[in-house]
Amino acid sequence: MMNIKKLTIAIIAILNLCGCGENSIPMVNIGIDDVYYIPRMQKLFLNPALTGESYMWKIYGPDGHVVSTTSQKDCIFLAEQEGAYTLEFDIIDQSTPFHFQTTVNVMHEEIEYSPYISKVYEYCPAPGQFINEMPKYEEGDTYADILQKAEESISGTNDILISLGGFGGYVTFGFDHTVINRAGEADFRIWGNCFYELTDPTKKGGSAEPGIVMVSYDRNGNGLPDDKWYELAGSNYSSPDTRHNYSITYFTPDNNREIVSDDDGNMTDIYYIRWQDSDGMSGYIPKNIFHSQDYFPKWTDAQSVTFTGTCLPPNGVDVSGTGSYYILYSFEWGYVDNHPNDYTGLNSFNIDWAVDDQGNKVHLPGIDFVRVYTGVNQQCGWLGETSTELCRAQDLHIEQKTFPFNE
Repeated sequence: MMNIKKLTIAIIAILNLCGCGENSIPMVNIGIDDVYYIPRMQKLFLNPALTGESYMWKIYGPDGHVVSTTSQKDCIFLAEQEGAYTLEFDIIDQSTPFHFQTTVNVMHEEIEYSPYISKVYEYCPAPGQFINEMPKYEEGDTYADILQKAEESISGTNDILISLGGFGGYVTFGFDHTVINRAGEADFRIWGNCFYELTDPTKKGGSAEPGIVMVSYDRNGNGLPDDKWYELAGSNYSSPDTRHNYSITYFTPDNNREIVSDDDGNMTDIYYIRWQDSDGMSGYIPKNIFHSQDYFPKWTDAQSVTFTGTCLPPNGVDVSGTGSYYILYSFEWGYVDNHPNDYTGLNSFNIDWAVDDQGNKVHLPGIDFVRVYTGVNQQCGWLGETSTELCRAQDLHIEQKTFPFNE
């Protein structure tokens, strides 16, 4: 039996087909306008008010060719190129099929987009020797203050390093537009402070402190990084030595601990910050002679902090055999602070690398948020914990106005 809503739609459609005059019942409103005007690289959310058995959207580019289709009821329109796009929407229903067409005019933005970071949403570092220094904590600073300092450090071309601390510490940032996923191309780039050591130029090693990249697409349109996250699977994602869903908890320093230094005098407090992980292992982040400030974030009153993510295998090797000289070798590709900045391709990222939490590949039309976290849990003698640092990110599809770094 035809339900009331479908019957109403059918009657309205018949009345319109009969050519009723000025006082006739108007055409049914499906909640979508006939014409839209939006800037490029911005999303348009189309949510039809009508329902049916199934749906089909077809999006035609300015050249008249189909650029995408979806069988979802709701459609998120996103385009990089300017021009007039035609969208056809069909409700596929035996009793009350429905067809609607709208035009979306994609225009150049009024204010030119920046290719660089415009906002930092979260700064949640793990404990480490550069925490409370990069960025600098000042007495009385709140989380909001530190978040603003992190944003001031890495936004635009400020190029001031921030540290993420030990494994799991992270920063979340975004741009003033959606970064478009161009098939087969690198989409964005991130700068760190890695360098290669010179004793063995045949190997890519030195100070690589790899950070894992996560990305998110703002499907709910609220401008906040609260949608699903996807990992960009780098070269070691499928390594048998890589641990997924790894968790670690760091505890604030025990005020009753015995302060013990190491035999070499490089560590002033070897039992400084205790950690325990999901593998049942435990250890400490020691305090060293080079950094005497607090290593646990001072803007929080929390007694512990927990991080979960993919843990890469240790990449540090004590080539001296005595703990005096460590080399942190680079992974092949796909990580932040893993190769020197002048290796453009090795510091660039492709949105098509995205996988879900089961390791299945996913397709994202673009991304709105990026999260970087330290991907290794290791101590390297007097070098301390491995901690990812970064200072800039860039959308590779937006023309850059200035570029101080060497390519």
